[in-house]
Amino acid sequence: MPAARDSLLDAAYAALEVRPWAGVRMVDVAAAAGVSRQTLYNEFGSKQGLARALVRRETEGYLAGVERILARPAADAPPEGRDPESAAERGGPAGVPEEAQARLAAAADWTLRTARANPLVRAVLTGCWNERLPSPADQSLPLPVPGARTGFPMVPPPVEAPLPGPSELVGRFSDRAVAALEADWPKEELTELGSACTAAVRLTLSCVVAPADPEEVGRLVRGAFAGLPRHPVAH
Repeated sequence: MPAARDSLLDAAYAALEVRPWAGVRMVDVAAAAGVSRQTLYNEFGSKQGLARALVRRETEGYLAGVERILARPAADAPPEGRDPESAAERGGPAGVPEEAQARLAAAADWTLRTARANPLVRAVLTGCWNERLPSPADQSLPLPVPGARTGFPMVPPPVEAPLPGPSELVGRFSDRAVAALEADWPKEELTELGSACTAAVRLTLSCVVAPADPEEVGRLVRGAFAGLPRHPVAH
């Protein structure tokens, strides 16, 4: 039931915005979504399963945003909300491909804005889970046997992969960056591009932990490309 699932996840997120996860009740989530409590348990198995699904959805939504921004030409999405400028004015080393710098800076800006607005994304990016959020320890435990302590005969939820942590998100962000930019680089230099993208992503996550203003984040991200060859392949 995709529509019911989305409604339940929306209701769970809305509940988390006004109270700690420990105070979120399954019966209230079901009522807010307009479905029965049995439908909720059939879909997620338990409150623990609901938490996993919610964290996964928010994480995948964040990564989808990263991918959209990286796929745009830099002129369509100028970083920090400004018009494109020269490399020197924007803090980037002259001669380094500005397209790559601008796309990564825009993705970094998206990351910081999303982390400020979405506590679940921030927790996944940093590994820091406060008392208002679902416990990451609970999210790593096996789901309970269907029907246990709920009073409902449930369909077992599908087996899910472990939730991503900061290290995996660095890899997934970096992979998306390389995929978006590799057409502009010679094959023999893709390793260097990958290293620069990974450095830019790690710098971005450090700014989630210790916030910096957008222009400073942009300078840091662009600086990760300082060692790249100065002449990418032109289309």
